[in-house]
Amino acid sequence: MTSSPVILVLSALGMETALRIKADLPDATIHGLETRVEGADVNFNNFGETIRQHYQSGHAVIALCAAGITIRSLASVLGNKGAEPPVLAVADDGSAVVPLLGGTTGVNVLARRIAAILETVPAITTSGELRFGTCLLNPPPEFQLQNPEDAKTFIADLLAGKTVRIEGEAPWLEEARLPLDDNGELRILVTSSNVTPQKGELVFQLKTAAIEITASPKHKRGRLAVVGLGPGDPDFMIPAVKRELQRAEDILGYETYVRMAGHFRPDQTVHMTDNREEMRRARHAFELAATGRSVVMISSGDPGVFAMAAAVVETLHESDNPSWHAVELEILPGVSAAFAAASRSGALLGHDFCVLSLSDNLKPWDIVEKRIALAAEADLAMAFYNPISKPRPWQLPRAIEILRKYRNADTPIVLGRNIGRTAETIRVITLAELTPEQVDMRTVILVGSSLTRSFDRTDGGKWVYTPRWYGTKPEG
Repeated sequence: MTSSPVILVLSALGMETALRIKADLPDATIHGLETRVEGADVNFNNFGETIRQHYQSGHAVIALCAAGITIRSLASVLGNKGAEPPVLAVADDGSAVVPLLGGTTGVNVLARRIAAILETVPAITTSGELRFGTCLLNPPPEFQLQNPEDAKTFIADLLAGKTVRIEGEAPWLEEARLPLDDNGELRILVTSSNVTPQKGELVFQLKTAAIEITASPKHKRGRLAVVGLGPGDPDFMIPAVKRELQRAEDILGYETYVRMAGHFRPDQTVHMTDNREEMRRARHAFELAATGRSVVMISSGDPGVFAMAAAVVETLHESDNPSWHAVELEILPGVSAAFAAASRSGALLGHDFCVLSLSDNLKPWDIVEKRIALAAEADLAMAFYNPISKPRPWQLPRAIEILRKYRNADTPIVLGRNIGRTAETIRVITLAELTPEQVDMRTVILVGSSLTRSFDRTDGGKWVYTPRWYGTKPEG
């Protein structure tokens, strides 16, 4: 499974075209500009930030706008050509489909499909594909091109008049217009073996055969990794988590977080569940890993902070199944929302602090109140997760009331909403200014201690920090 395509829409006319595309691509998600588009699955405010986030997450991007806007918005994040997801620009009225990026990941295939939906002709400009009717860099999913770095020279040689011979079964090339010759100067080799490509050849290896050859012995030990994605921005994801997502055979998690994780290969199986099914999800993960599979359990932020790590370890503790205890279990950290919000605004958590959830779903509210009061009395900086929801509108006002008993009215407060995501906002206010209406479930609240300070930034915002000393400032 791959992550669903993202359709970005900037106008009402574009929304009509987006709906036509989605009718044939039901797994696509329509993201509309909040001030101009109604009826989108998701709204956004900043086109540039939105398209960069989805591109870096590995989503195919279908932008209902000019090609120039799309390219300029992505310019700062364009990197490895071989790793880029498909990006297309589609005219608002559906009259033009222009593949822009992702030649090695199927952009032209997607362009042809969308063009067929809109009854137009895709503006494919790839010279090799136009000439030969196929993209040699993009074989079917069961094959892998072993030497993509040689493809540019190989295609240039074909365009210059050299002939090619095919050795092995390559059914996807049967309809291509390649200059075939049994004695061709160039060679396309299709094999199940691990071979070293030679000059003047492209080597395609059959993935399933390669897996059979390199597979571990029967009854191999399974693996379960519980990973944290960070708050949303792929740049916040640690390399070890990225590697784990690549090696996984099964990916489990709450649907929103799985989609945040980005692009998955066709040979990976994704299991998405409701956010309230933590223990059932953990048991499912052990059942899969116990069969010898490599499994990843996804959390946002850090998996050990109000997330899946505790549920997974608790599930293992409660089980007497020896095959579950034989699973290789690893917890990989992520950037928690509190740390991300603190870093965006300075260093509010620079001294002793505590992290509290204001939800009473899993603990009594009187315990929540007691902990807020004791932390406030101890003069700890604080981070509040799950601060408010429709079923719990009264709890945040009560928390604010408790804070005001122990903190001055000018105590700095940081409100971080959607940190690392498209609609990120950071607000620095005072405790006197804090009201429940400023907060929702996607907000983390940081509360300063008596020593927390704030001062103006040159961009109009404020820096906030809690010094590492307490009481008397040390000399030097």
